Amino acid sequence: MFRAPIQHCRQCGTAVEHRIPDDGDTKVRAVCPSCGTIHYENPLNVVGTVPHWGPTGEQVLLCKRNIEPRLGKWTLPAGFMELNETTAEGAMRETHEEAGAQIEMQGLFTLLNVARVGQVHLYYRARLLSDRFEPGHETQEARLFTEAEIPWEELAFRTVKETLERYFEDRRKGHFGVHTGDIA
Repeated sequence: MFRAPIQHCRQCGTAVEHRIPDDGDTKVRAVCPSCGTIHYENPLNVVGTVPHWGPTGEQVLLCKRNIEPRLGKWTLPAGFMELNETTAEGAMRETHEEAGAQIEMQGLFTLLNVARVGQVHLYYRARLLSDRFEPGHETQEARLFTEAEIPWEELAFRTVKETLERYFEDRRKGHFGVHTGDIA
């Protein structure tokens, strides 16, 4: 995982010990030797959309990243879910922040576990209400692509590639399902 391990107790500031707690747990955790607080680390949720345009959804909206990681690569609009929002609300917020796109949310489309980096990626289908975009500071460019036009070798993340492949497969079948998987 890429996150640094917890070093100090969030309750009292004492340096933590990394050990199996005495409460019957079976995993090594950050445990405070002073106040006894056990610190649990949980996966982060990445939420986003597959914004589509056209009578049959033949085009999808991609954003060219203006931030690291993967600066200059193309991605679906997505980002970390915030506290006090649902996954769908977060996906809508990220789409607006990154692409300036107006959308109508549709169903959950992919749920991909990326355990090696402690993340779960959730993408919703979303119908674009306009083909005008106002990208935010995290995006160099927001643009519509047909399947044949997608810069497959320039996609930022494997979860984006998997999601786009499933989207176009389902579009050809005329039925959209919910897809789950694990990214190694």
